[in-house]
Amino acid sequence: MTEHEREDPVNENGGGTAVETPDELEEARARAADFEDRWKRAAAEFQNYRRRTEGERAEILRGANGALLKEILPVLDDLERALANVPPEQAESKWVEGAQLVERKFRAIMERQGLTPIDALGQPFDPALHEAIGGSGTHVAEEYQRGYTLNGRTLRPAMVIVGDAPPALEELQA
Repeated sequence: MTEHEREDPVNENGGGTAVETPDELEEARARAADFEDRWKRAAAEFQNYRRRTEGERAEILRGANGALLKEILPVLDDLERALANVPPEQAESKWVEGAQLVERKFRAIMERQGLTPIDALGQPFDPALHEAIGGSGTHVAEEYQRGYTLNGRTLRPAMVIVGDAPPALEELQA
């Protein structure tokens, strides 16, 4: 190694000789700042990309869960109708108690998935939550089929018959 090579330290980039003039030093600092800026932008873009894809993945899962739950809701409706129409003399039988237990478990599973029944009876008619199948008025007078929301979004609107406001509401509004 020559004496000249010993005196020239290696620069920070791992090659060549050290910056010798103030102009070269300023140019190297500007390049380093540019590289750092580009790196920060790329890191921020990657974080945004990751956040966006995680949100999209969660939305896809919610949509898939919603489609499955919507397919299962008629089964829950049928089970509720069957339990509502049990003859009084069979109400205490073991099979009715078993069916009630199945219905409660079924409902609990669906609630854990974010499914919530829509409270329709007596409420003001809301086309986002209710589907009117008859009547005229401003409030839900009768519920034909229960509606549900999934994580705050309407999964299935309640099928209702609309009518006048219930007497208690009319007195409050007067």
